[in-house]
Amino acid sequence: MLFTTSLADFLRKANERLPEEAERVLQTLLEQGKMNKEDLSLMARVKRAVLDHIIMQLYALGLVEIISEGKSKICSATNLGNEFVNLVKAG
Repeated sequence: MLFTTSLADFLRKANERLPEEAERVLQTLLEQGKMNKEDLSLMARVKRAVLDHIIMQLYALGLVEIISEGKSKICSATNLGNEFVNLVKAG
């Protein structure tokens, strides 16, 4: 049996499963722009070990992008990440 779910409904359900720090991480990226994981950890007030887990979840959902610059991983929010934050704020 095939169920169809709107993207908005999917993202709302995904938000329920994400750790509470995920919204802070995504909001920080939207407000401050792209940054490395060390800076993001400090700015979003999230422990580095927790941040790595959150970033991978957000990446899997398509809400953040990760690029390599030398030894650093640079994270940035995607357009979908911006829509996700707006959807979560709207309730």
